[in-house]
Amino acid sequence: MNTELLEALTILEKEKNISKDTLLEAIEQSLIQACKNHFGKADNIKVNINPQTCDFSVTAEKTVVEQVEDPVTEILLSQAQKENGRVEVGDIVHVPIQSREFGRIATQNAKNVILQKIREEERKAVYNEYYGKEKDVVTGIVQRYIGKNVSINLGKADALLGDNEQVKGEVFKPTERIKVYILEVKDTPKGPRIQVSRTHPELVKRLFEEEVTEVKEGIVEIKCIAREAGSRTKMAVWSNDPDVDPVGACVGMNGARVNAIVEELRGEKIDIVNWDENPAILIENALSPAKVIAVLADPDEKSALVVVPDYQLSLAIGKEGQNARLAARMTGFKIDIKSETQAKESGDLYDYEEEEPETEEDEDMSLLEDEFEADIMQELQAEELFEEEDLEQTEDSLEEVESKDEE
Repeated sequence: MNTELLEALTILEKEKNISKDTLLEAIEQSLIQACKNHFGKADNIKVNINPQTCDFSVTAEKTVVEQVEDPVTEILLSQAQKENGRVEVGDIVHVPIQSREFGRIATQNAKNVILQKIREEERKAVYNEYYGKEKDVVTGIVQRYIGKNVSINLGKADALLGDNEQVKGEVFKPTERIKVYILEVKDTPKGPRIQVSRTHPELVKRLFEEEVTEVKEGIVEIKCIAREAGSRTKMAVWSNDPDVDPVGACVGMNGARVNAIVEELRGEKIDIVNWDENPAILIENALSPAKVIAVLADPDEKSALVVVPDYQLSLAIGKEGQNARLAARMTGFKIDIKSETQAKESGDLYDYEEEEPETEEDEDMSLLEDEFEADIMQELQAEELFEEEDLEQTEDSLEEVESKDEE
């Protein structure tokens, strides 16, 4: 058993994440290359390696001849019969080759073949590892600034945080730990090239998946999300379990869950609203915290008219239009916001109220109201009759009393 080689392969397999079979294949190729450098060709060279014990042997297939013209591929009959007396001219025999007899150059070339194979497999293993993490969030350590870009160490590879993917105002210090979203992983001759981001909306979504158990398990779904990095994020959530409040699950006890994400995003505000299949209700929720009087949504045109109270107009639009802009981006609708006064002046609110169809519930309510009014009228009439009879009886009694007094 080749104990030293076996231990070396085991260590490489653990540290570099390279399979032992790949390393044995590299050794086989290196031995063939060494034979080629030593003999000039290696077409007839066979290498046998036992993967369990790492014992290996190198043999050359040679043809038995009476007169040798090519010593690399041919052997004299007399020499072949020393090993096996039964061989004849034309037979193929396997002649063992001692690799220790190779020259310095052949040995060095064999070593380079092994090292090159190890480097290739190491790059491939790193690429496969981070390619599997593409579109996911990882934690990295800030190394240094390269111009306006930031180099971040992810463990086994370095990533580049471009200037366009940085949040304005964020300044990083060396050795600082930050979470980044892996945008793309490319395989290059120098190793994997990893592009990361701090501004992508999916970063917020992945952070909620890490922080909120219900989101990770699929009980609560993040249906849509819109983000202006460094300032505000809006997202709509939906629960597949009627007993689970999606907004409450994301906010957490006393806001613990959402505050942890806000801290990671360095103070970025996050609005969480309920998602609804009805676009009008979704738009109303998206404009939160502003109150909405009416929403007239056109799914075909992807546009909506929203009427809000006069004192809520600035809140609905938001600072520099941010609230309305994020709501439009999240819902996919072009939103036109008007105050109640503006809507009445333009006739939009009147038209909306007139066009609202009367439902069966409204018809039932109107019938109940009519019946209720009829009952009330009957009671009132009965009370009026009762009061008139009492008044007549009272007047008759007074007249009798007055006549008795006179008498």
